[in-house]
Amino acid sequence: MSDSEPVLFANEAFYYAFAGGDAAAMDEVWARDVPVACIHPGWNVLTGRDAVMESWRSILGSDSRPAIRSQGAKAVVYGDVAFVTCYENVGQGYLAATNVFVREGGAWKMVHHHAGPTAPPEAEELEDAPDLVH
Repeated sequence: MSDSEPVLFANEAFYYAFAGGDAAAMDEVWARDVPVACIHPGWNVLTGRDAVMESWRSILGSDSRPAIRSQGAKAVVYGDVAFVTCYENVGQGYLAATNVFVREGGAWKMVHHHAGPTAPPEAEELEDAPDLVH
């Protein structure tokens, strides 16, 4: 198993929680022992676990929660810190996302999520990366 596979698995767990509207699973994805932050498209910066988790409960509990599909995920690992870049296919458009993880209690936990609008990715950007369908 490569160093990046567990990180990609943690990233996939984030998108499964998001796509499934599962607030409990989303809570499990995020770190508890270190500061966290999140930047949703069009929102101000959220810092602190309470603010971040409240934002996710609001999004996941909404009837207008967007359908989401993660594509082209690529992970980079630096010891106990890692980041994943990917595209989020949301409705008819794309967002570019960066997800940052740390090792906490032996598992990779998210400490930062940032997504914003981008142009559609080129097909070759998605060819060699996992295509996570949600």
